[in-house]
Amino acid sequence: MIPILMYHQIDQPQPRGTPYRGLTVHPRDFRRQMFWLRRLGYRGLSMSQLMPYLTGEKRGKVFGITFDDGYQNVLDHAVPVLEDCGFHATNYFVVRQLGGSNVWDHAEGVPSAALMGTAGLRAWVDAGHEVGSHTLNHPVLPRLSPQLAINEIRDSRDALEQISGSPVTAFCYPYGKYTPALAEQVQAAGYLSATTTARGLARVPDHAYALPRVAVMRSTLLVRFLQKCLTPLEDRKRRAAEARA
Repeated sequence: MIPILMYHQIDQPQPRGTPYRGLTVHPRDFRRQMFWLRRLGYRGLSMSQLMPYLTGEKRGKVFGITFDDGYQNVLDHAVPVLEDCGFHATNYFVVRQLGGSNVWDHAEGVPSAALMGTAGLRAWVDAGHEVGSHTLNHPVLPRLSPQLAINEIRDSRDALEQISGSPVTAFCYPYGKYTPALAEQVQAAGYLSATTTARGLARVPDHAYALPRVAVMRSTLLVRFLQKCLTPLEDRKRRAAEARA
């Protein structure tokens, strides 16, 4: 079983009572998490690097590192830590908000947070990390017409490849919402993997276009973080509960 970590922002969390405050992990905590996994002999990989392990072609003590949305604070605070650890990560960018903010959250009262622009995206690539797609506009894909959904999936990949100058093979469903038909469209668009917000460790038999992740929150203490990443028993319990539901 392989943990694929899911982060959003790496920054000083907003005041108590702020909506979705839990999606911001303090830089100090992120550093501790990465350093402990390195100390335990694990290597942090981007999604493209992780795929041979997810297909069973390779074996080793590895885990995936993913960031949703492309926040500027990830470039500022996470990249130095990743560099110190020798780790690599995937960031899923929203094409039409490059240099903008998390507008999809504003109706929920979430404070605006800056997203990387094209220069930041290229700095992310220059630091050795992977660009993934989080669509053009961050919509709930199952609510769109089939053609609009295809456009979000396909056109975002084309745009990101032009901006980054590198292949874009990793996709992430906004809000984790998808259908089997959408997974087929992601595959048809040329991606090699797609991640969801389903919680758990990835296994070799898992569908490459519906991969679960380990959500890392502001309140995830270090011991709990290590349990979520490295405890197969807990993952089996979660999957059994889902099967009964």
